[in-house]
Amino acid sequence: MADESSPRVTLRGSEREPLGGVEPRGPVQPDEVLTVTVVLRRPPGARPEGTQGEAVSREEAAASFAASPGDVDAVAGFAADHGLEISERIDAARLVKLRGPASAMSAAFGVSLAYYERDGVLFRGREGALTVPAGLDGIVEAVIGLDSRPQVRPHFVAVTEELPEGATAAPTALKSFTPIEVANLYGFPSGTDGTGQSVGILEFGGGFLQSDLDAYFSSLGLQTPKVVAVGVDGAANSPGDPADVEVVLDIDVVGAVAPKAAIAVYFAPNTDQGFIDAAAAAIHDTVNKPSVISISWGAPERFWTAQTMTALDGLFADARAMGVSVMVAAGDHGSADEPQTIRQNGIVVRNPAYDGRAHTDFPASSPNATGCGGTRLEAAGGTISAETVWNDNNGWATGGGVSDVFAVPLWQQGRNVPPSVNPGHHVGRGVPDVAGDADNLTGYQIYVNGRSAVVGGTSAVAPLWSGLTARLRELSGGTLRLDNAWLYARSASAFRDITSGTNAIAAANSQPPTKGYTAAPGWDACSGLGAPNGAGLASAARGA
Repeated sequence: MADESSPRVTLRGSEREPLGGVEPRGPVQPDEVLTVTVVLRRPPGARPEGTQGEAVSREEAAASFAASPGDVDAVAGFAADHGLEISERIDAARLVKLRGPASAMSAAFGVSLAYYERDGVLFRGREGALTVPAGLDGIVEAVIGLDSRPQVRPHFVAVTEELPEGATAAPTALKSFTPIEVANLYGFPSGTDGTGQSVGILEFGGGFLQSDLDAYFSSLGLQTPKVVAVGVDGAANSPGDPADVEVVLDIDVVGAVAPKAAIAVYFAPNTDQGFIDAAAAAIHDTVNKPSVISISWGAPERFWTAQTMTALDGLFADARAMGVSVMVAAGDHGSADEPQTIRQNGIVVRNPAYDGRAHTDFPASSPNATGCGGTRLEAAGGTISAETVWNDNNGWATGGGVSDVFAVPLWQQGRNVPPSVNPGHHVGRGVPDVAGDADNLTGYQIYVNGRSAVVGGTSAVAPLWSGLTARLRELSGGTLRLDNAWLYARSASAFRDITSGTNAIAAANSQPPTKGYTAAPGWDACSGLGAPNGAGLASAARGA
């Protein structure tokens, strides 16, 4: 039991910066019931980040990586001391959910809570750091859910997207594709369709209509894949939201390129707690058992707390140990990772979050995830005629750059990861790892809310690589552990090297430019190792 008479300590990484651009809406009522997710440490000696050889099963992972009973007892004692109760435990993911009144939560974690509003969205917020008794120092890694601000955005763009004032549209003669056509252009391995594999998709808004899926896959001459909706933290498949485009894009791309793979879509609230809980639900799902996780949502690293990034990276490390691949979109606003303008109350205004500096998107920057960047893909006669870094020169471009949070991983050393273009020229993990077609003008034909649409963005690349990974795993007999270490160990023949283009953002709308990164032979910070060469990857997978 945690000793409440002992001094309190700051929970490392829990600091929240003062809220900007919001309207205060009053304090949280003391009797409002809240639920928080407490993330506990991994048992000493259990380090899935360094796991080599064969993957462990979900059952083995649960036994090896779960929090120790003593640590859980310490949190239970702390909860009882503060009038809180344990409402749920997810032992395999080291998560304990505490439930109780806001007044008790504030006292337990030394924080003041209030309501704020931004762009019509009401949310609970906090500032500063959390504290815990010294007896829990090192046991508790994160406390997530006191703050309910919207955390992430989807990374897609449609061809009808409005251009910022003064921007020039890209050429309109470019051709869009079905996901099947993209897969064929990249040479996805023939004779594979994802049989025996399951793909998990994380979503934080929106939903899908079964009638849309049936119509779309029928138009492709395919049977509609098996799609299961999994609700997390009270969320559900809820079509009728702008995020429907993201949800349907993910399902349509995965289902078209890996039509025999099962698909589980995990719907969660758009909060940092929702993200953690959805990732835990998917990675440690013993029912649907996804072998690949596709994530098309994210936000710049600076908008996350360090505790949340550490906790999410830890869950991705669990996935890696189990041989579960995690594919994440790298962002759609170039090296800035923020649009220069936003829409407020129906009016386009300058984005106060755009600061003219380069930022990488998280969770794409997690070393235990594969960041997916974007290209512009042109084809003629069923073959690729040109492929360059996606940059429409209107604020829309592939994300990529140098992480401010994570160090250069072992498998990326020797790949000429450049220093950051920001002042100080920090050296860190390079993003993305791989790339694929993302330009909305060479985008993907989908069907959403009863209408055909063409959509691009790195949101399409994460499910594209997820579907490819399912087919490569099928080819290997289910033994392939396609993680970054495996990808970076492959020869150049496994990728289409992208050597032309940049993800820099030009000055526009009275906003300064943002320096970016330029494509070059080999790995680079806008196209990664390159787009897939299906034949080369298939050859490597057969030997896995």
